[in-house]
Amino acid sequence: MRRYLVALLLSFALPVSATQVLMTTNLGELTIQLDEKKAPLSSQNFLRYVEDGSYVGTIFHRVIPGFMAQGGGFDKDLQRRPTYPPIKNESTNGLSNARATIAMARTQDPDSATRQFYINYQNNSFLDAQGSRPGYAVFGKVVKGFSVIEKMAEIPTTTIRSMGMKDVPQQPIVIKAITIIKE
Repeated sequence: MRRYLVALLLSFALPVSATQVLMTTNLGELTIQLDEKKAPLSSQNFLRYVEDGSYVGTIFHRVIPGFMAQGGGFDKDLQRRPTYPPIKNESTNGLSNARATIAMARTQDPDSATRQFYINYQNNSFLDAQGSRPGYAVFGKVVKGFSVIEKMAEIPTTTIRSMGMKDVPQQPIVIKAITIIKE
């Protein structure tokens, strides 16, 4: 009887809805699941760029094997893409910069994140908020296709001194398409 009641209650449970985004790069596809409950501002911000199509044609412009791959802000010619206003930092949301998580890139100003994001190659908890020190806001995780991110780390990088950019892949890693696949 107890088993029957549990099954009956579970059948009436509301389905958990989580937005997923399919990103297609020239190295393959990956699926990112957003955590809109813990990181609503960062998730909405990311989705805004997905929905307006402006991530298409951007590159992963900074790849540091064993650390992270950063993208979303520059085109293949390393020209900065336009941004919406910066968002409030959500680094105290309880999500950690763990392997395969996606987080908002920012400047030294904690509330400066716009369109750039990064994906962690390993657990980088030193990027989390600690005490009064602000961290970097995690807002989701790569749930499928992390091997594509790992392929990025195999591409040799260079420094472009004239632009002050380090760890730039010598072969452009381009976001060819990005769409919402589940809400």
